[in-house]
Amino acid sequence: MREPTNQSEQIHDKVREGYAKIARSGGSCCASSCCCGTAAPDQLAERLGYSKTDLAVLPEGANMGLSCGNPSALASLRAGEVVLDLGSGGGFDCFIAGQKVGPAGRVIGVDMTPEMVAKARRNVESYAARTGLRNVEFRLGEIEHLPVADASVDVVISNCVINLSPDKEQVWREIARVLKPGGRVAVSDLALLRPLPDAVAQRVEALVGCVAGAVRVEETRRMVEAAGLTEIVLACKSDYIESMTQWDDPLYQNMMAHLPPDARPSDYITSLEVCARKPYWPCC
Repeated sequence: MREPTNQSEQIHDKVREGYAKIARSGGSCCASSCCCGTAAPDQLAERLGYSKTDLAVLPEGANMGLSCGNPSALASLRAGEVVLDLGSGGGFDCFIAGQKVGPAGRVIGVDMTPEMVAKARRNVESYAARTGLRNVEFRLGEIEHLPVADASVDVVISNCVINLSPDKEQVWREIARVLKPGGRVAVSDLALLRPLPDAVAQRVEALVGCVAGAVRVEETRRMVEAAGLTEIVLACKSDYIESMTQWDDPLYQNMMAHLPPDARPSDYITSLEVCARKPYWPCC
């Protein structure tokens, strides 16, 4: 097996290994002890705003409880749109987006973990049988180098994935590249309110759980602006972090053991909604 040659490759390999383990576990992220505790995936999804109707038609195992928000709702998807999901996993948000864009629309999921892409592709037939739609596809690739044509996508969504990237600025540049003029992005991710203690940031479980790679809210805004996107709106949703600690999530319980006395994960981390748009004309 090839040894990673730099830090970016090492991070990619750690993340790929962690999410391959989740995919092989049969559909439960709890098998990796990185993301969920006593809450079932559907329970978490409903708390994040996914409707029972959306969840009812999902293929079995598509929802692995890896969400920290609801980007499909945030994007207000419309019939006929082309949607790109970064870090699509087992296809959870792709299949929900597919129902919203309908037969005239199209959804592309991109994930760098072969096991996740294989799992998502197996789910396509079940999705088609339940909805009558064949408008979702999955591609293997890294979100820093999207296998998607320039200016070909109406909406980019992502759910708790960009934090895993070792080059987030490149991810935002890729988002801007693939969006059509006037296209929009709606991302749910984790962000820092203040720096994590070293003991937390260095743990692999925290990296796979989207925490160690998180950056400050202000840094996220800077990267989105640098990519040339406009109409930027950032909204912090700290209640998600409180929910995970209340549900005895293993990752967050582990974090609390390494935080200063009387500190809580929600003092450091927030779920962050990011919305922006690609301008119709380049600025200046």
